[in-house]
Amino acid sequence: MKASDKMNQGSKNKSQRLLINDMSCASCVDTIESGLKSVPGVVDANVNFAEKVATVTGDVNSELLLDAVKSAGYSVQFINEDTDEQEKEEAELLHYKKLIKETVISAVISVLILLFSLSGILPSLTSSNGQIYWGIVSLLALFVLAYPGRNFFIGAYKSFKNHNANMDTLIAIGTGVAWIYSTYVILFPYSVSELARHMYFDTATLIITFIKLGSTLEIRARGKTSQAIKRLIGLQPKTARVVKNNQEIDIPLEQVVLNDVIRIRPGEKIAVDGEIMEGSSSVDESMISGEPIPVTKKVGDEVVGGTINKTGTFLFKANRVGSDTALAQIIELVKKAQNTKPKIGRLVDKVSSYFVPTVLMVSIITALVWFNFGPDPKITYMLVTTMAVLIIACPCALGLATPISIMVGVGKAAEYGVLIRKGDALQQASVLTTIVLDKTGTITRGEPEVTEIEAVEGFSDLDVLTYAASTEVGSEHPLAEAIVNAAEERKIQLKKVDSFNSIPGYGLEAVIEGSNILVGNQKLMTEKDINISNLEDKSKNYSSLGHTVVYIADDKKLMGILGISDPVKPDSIEAIERLHQLGLKVIMLTGDNSKTADAVASEVGVDYVIAEVLPKDKATEISRLQNQGEIVGMVGDGVNDAPALASADVGFAIGSGTDVAIESADITLIRGSLNGVPDAINISKATLSNIKQNLVGAFGYNTLAVPIAAGVLFPFIGLLLNPIVAGAAMALSSVTVVINANRLRWFRP
Repeated sequence: MKASDKMNQGSKNKSQRLLINDMSCASCVDTIESGLKSVPGVVDANVNFAEKVATVTGDVNSELLLDAVKSAGYSVQFINEDTDEQEKEEAELLHYKKLIKETVISAVISVLILLFSLSGILPSLTSSNGQIYWGIVSLLALFVLAYPGRNFFIGAYKSFKNHNANMDTLIAIGTGVAWIYSTYVILFPYSVSELARHMYFDTATLIITFIKLGSTLEIRARGKTSQAIKRLIGLQPKTARVVKNNQEIDIPLEQVVLNDVIRIRPGEKIAVDGEIMEGSSSVDESMISGEPIPVTKKVGDEVVGGTINKTGTFLFKANRVGSDTALAQIIELVKKAQNTKPKIGRLVDKVSSYFVPTVLMVSIITALVWFNFGPDPKITYMLVTTMAVLIIACPCALGLATPISIMVGVGKAAEYGVLIRKGDALQQASVLTTIVLDKTGTITRGEPEVTEIEAVEGFSDLDVLTYAASTEVGSEHPLAEAIVNAAEERKIQLKKVDSFNSIPGYGLEAVIEGSNILVGNQKLMTEKDINISNLEDKSKNYSSLGHTVVYIADDKKLMGILGISDPVKPDSIEAIERLHQLGLKVIMLTGDNSKTADAVASEVGVDYVIAEVLPKDKATEISRLQNQGEIVGMVGDGVNDAPALASADVGFAIGSGTDVAIESADITLIRGSLNGVPDAINISKATLSNIKQNLVGAFGYNTLAVPIAAGVLFPFIGLLLNPIVAGAAMALSSVTVVINANRLRWFRP
């Protein structure tokens, strides 16, 4: 994807989420996605089979989306993001209880019918009362199909009406044919040979029972996959103590509005994002920063909703509420990421869309072969094998294989402060070969300090710092902030700037009191023909120590230099070593001069340095590496990193960086630590490995099970697969996939 595409996508398109409860298998996914993508204005549509959620991107009328899903034969409703999470959990619990009830009813009747069939209690069909007794058994079986199993038949009818086929089709045909044939035998026993007078009521009802039981166990196991979201939501307080009319009252969190004044007492969670107006305290911000040490907060400092006040009490003004708070946006990002799909997932959905029609053809071929070439009673063998093929081949496990692992993997990443914004990034991160790191704010703290001031003859240190700070006061660059902070600490009165011009990649020029002032790097001095020879040795010395050297000149004369040091983050060396252990090449890409960059590189252990790169050329350097065959991850935090982040195969934005960088990236490291990069890569590798395990299991299961169910082993060892066993195996395959995905919950990167 081109940089411009990545940076612009989503800027004008809204995202809508739909709940589709009656999806039954992976083949439904492609049908629904195709229907949604056909709606004018839809840019993209992703259906998560595990969550039963469709996420649609595009400027499109909501009613058209509902109509498209209904036309495909599915019931649908919009997900209201403001709905209380507890309500959703209660609805899911009700569905779970309903499944348990239906499973128990089906199981009791199925066992009763099985006992009747095996015990010989009931008279034979040809006896005087035989048809009456077996007719009652038929009605009991019909009740199981019509009540616990009704969703399969309703789903199959909808699919047929819309010219589709899905798991419901397979189950409805398999169990329906078993009941119809058995009932026909009861009504007309002499129309079939004595050897073929078998009844399959127990088979039909037990298949329904096992599949219902499998769905119940699957939902129970699947509920654990959303633990990360639940933990994030649990960070939000339920109420806030708002000061109104000189009174403090507790109100629900949803009722807090912008500019409300909120009281926070020791031990309380901070309700929303805001700015302290009165008081001071220490706040546990480990939720955001990952740092266990509380941060001192005073008047004017910002506080983040969900963090915990430790000691003091204070008043703060709400400046971000509801869905605008940092925590709410993190939760929303995780939800969206859990519903995105990597390339491997889209491939599986496409394959699954052909799976059910293929199984139907295989079942017809199986029936024809056994009817024409099978031993007597032909019809019995034909029914047993055809039912087994239809039931065992249901592609539920195939549909769950990818989304269930994505949900757990994305949630696990969020626990480690890694927000994976796109499914493709989760897949790509596992195959990266090179990591490119910005220096300032990424490897270093991004909080540089002026440590050295050196003036040439005729100027004082005060002159150098005064003119430098006066020029830089309008700049947002971290180095500019360091210079201005140094002037403020020394209580220097800044001079008025008459005109100001930024020269990207070089520095600044300004007119102050009629003098043309230049503040920037050595390239700027060379460009403007400024002689720097009298401070060249000092400059080299500062650079060798890893300091950034800033030159200040006045009317073609050098005034002096500033040595600015940006300390390396405490965990950068450890993070880069972890990247090396993963077999990755680590490159530093910076606009800083080569000597300073080399000094930092030597300290942290990167493989090599690309220095003195203009902001507009950073993306070019990424492309150059990609052209050499590298799969590149870029880590940065500034506006000038945005094009490079967008150009990279995977862009990692430091969460403490700018909004532009974060929006341009595929993965956001909200804790600002480089350790988030190896964490993300390890989680990516574990998730992709888990997906592949699920897919191998699901594909392998169907590849082996279908031929066995069709009876290929019967001529050799006399083995046929009982349809009841097929139903149990199909149900257990889905549960196995969910359980395997949940192993990721215990993964530690």
